Amino acid sequence: MPSSDRRLGASFRDPSGFLFSREGVLYRQVNQIYAEHYDRLISSGLSARLLDARLLIPHEEVSVEPEEQTQAYKIIKPHPISFISYPYEWSFSQLKDAALATMTIQKLALESGMVLKDASAYNIQFYKGKPVLIDTLSFEIYHEGEPWVAYRQFCQHFLAPLALVAHTDVRLSQLLRVYIDGIPLDLVARLLPRRTRYGLGLATHIHLHASAQKRYADKPVSKEQSTRRMSKLQFMGLMDSLESTTRKLNWKPSGTEWGDYYTASSSHYSASAFEHKKQVVSKFLERIKPASTWDLGANTGEFSRLAASLNSDTVAFDIDPAAVEQNYLQVKKNKDTLMLPLVMDFTNPSPSLGWHNQERHSLLERAPAESLLVLALIHHLAISNNVPLLRLAEFLSDLGHWLIIEWVPKEDSQVQKLLASRQDIFSEYHQAGFEAAFEFYFTIHEKVALQDSPRILYLMEKK
Repeated sequence: MPSSDRRLGASFRDPSGFLFSREGVLYRQVNQIYAEHYDRLISSGLSARLLDARLLIPHEEVSVEPEEQTQAYKIIKPHPISFISYPYEWSFSQLKDAALATMTIQKLALESGMVLKDASAYNIQFYKGKPVLIDTLSFEIYHEGEPWVAYRQFCQHFLAPLALVAHTDVRLSQLLRVYIDGIPLDLVARLLPRRTRYGLGLATHIHLHASAQKRYADKPVSKEQSTRRMSKLQFMGLMDSLESTTRKLNWKPSGTEWGDYYTASSSHYSASAFEHKKQVVSKFLERIKPASTWDLGANTGEFSRLAASLNSDTVAFDIDPAAVEQNYLQVKKNKDTLMLPLVMDFTNPSPSLGWHNQERHSLLERAPAESLLVLALIHHLAISNNVPLLRLAEFLSDLGHWLIIEWVPKEDSQVQKLLASRQDIFSEYHQAGFEAAFEFYFTIHEKVALQDSPRILYLMEKK
């Protein structure tokens, strides 16, 4: 296998270095061209300060053969992250916290005579419940007078989607999936309401910024522009303005179908059924003791927390951004370190994106998890979205090894609600059909009927 095949698809744009994998271990090669900046990062104490503040992923220098010997300066081994997520999968507050973490990192860097040379949202990951910078090579030595080269990137990756959610519609955050280099500011300016033109922050960083980009897009850079300087005081003022503008953006999760699902649980479960469900799910989890769990259709994370409480790295997926937002706010409040709420539509999960379709991994490329929770979801996929049970079983077998799944029969009130406005064409949607379909891919170890409910919980293992 050529050495280039072991380089990560998302790590090729920066000449400073790149990520590579060897025998399942992730490394980062620091190239000679970056040596002065890397040494300053360490010797200035910036790396130690960021590590103490839990703003930079820990790494260690290791004696490993470089991938590209002629360019190599050092090899570092970053601490592994259990699940890589992307900005288009984050809730509003996750993206906002990532933006504020980037600003904090930038300010600490400036105090140490360094600056972020890029401000990509993809350089941030959630590690032990907090946003951290994972690209150790994002810093360069600061030279007073130079403008911040990452200003546009910060606005497109962070400020633009946050403003669209706060002032227009939460669904517009999915534009990050279309524009992986950040949402174009001219598009954002057209989508934002007129009132945003009169607030100093968004007027400056979105509207005027977009106008300037358009004005100078096809014009050569003048001598005056090329020699224009930004003092350190002006630089700090820009940072303060961006941070203040970001902090003022808020979104209250409301008006979505599932954001208050469990507070209205009396329409889905009786109190005894709900408690029995928690007991059974806990029993199944304790039996299999998974190191990692994906909760598909997690809502606000009620059952995800059962897995996390058993020391399982847990990703809580839901289609509803309001539910995911509430879940993340609860994660912050509880200071959970094993829970990661994410927005995901399982009828259209995250695909492979970017150059050569290798920069951003699909959900399937990030699988499998050791266990899956699929609770109160099967009827939505099978009936609302016409996914045959056999196809559903095949999909879930690609996502995880153990499966804790809730069968929701036609007589259930929620299924009846789904069928009320459409013809019942689902002749195979019955318990025997469900078991037959899933037994193609899984072994059924146990099934438990919920008390005071027609629903049944199953524990299955991939064949």
